[in-house]
Amino acid sequence: MSKILRSFDAVKRDPAIDAWMRAHRGELGAMARLWFQVMRDCGEDVRELLHDGRPTACVADAAFAYVDAFTAHVNVGFFRGAELPDPGGLLEGNGRFMRHVKLRPDSDVDATALIQLVEVAYSDMRQRVQAD
Repeated sequence: MSKILRSFDAVKRDPAIDAWMRAHRGELGAMARLWFQVMRDCGEDVRELLHDGRPTACVADAAFAYVDAFTAHVNVGFFRGAELPDPGGLLEGNGRFMRHVKLRPDSDVDATALIQLVEVAYSDMRQRVQAD
């Protein structure tokens, strides 16, 4: 198994994330809140923190996904996205490990495929944590 990003500051519910969500209003904020809730709902071992200013979901202390809001879109990002199966072809990026899905208010996304990506990212990180 390759190295995983660990954050020992992750907690069950981080008030800083709730503040971040309140600061991001409108349609983009609603999109970020929706997809971060999907991450939170993955399992009892999900923890969270702001990492590089982004709401980040972890399995215990290992980051698996994040959301970020920009001027015209929201990213749903995956720390090990380059290694995830993506049958829906949603993932973008060409980094060594990370990938993201861009969500725009004026474009539909295959919500089922994105939910599956979040769930697979969670399961993958859970296996990595258990093996580490």
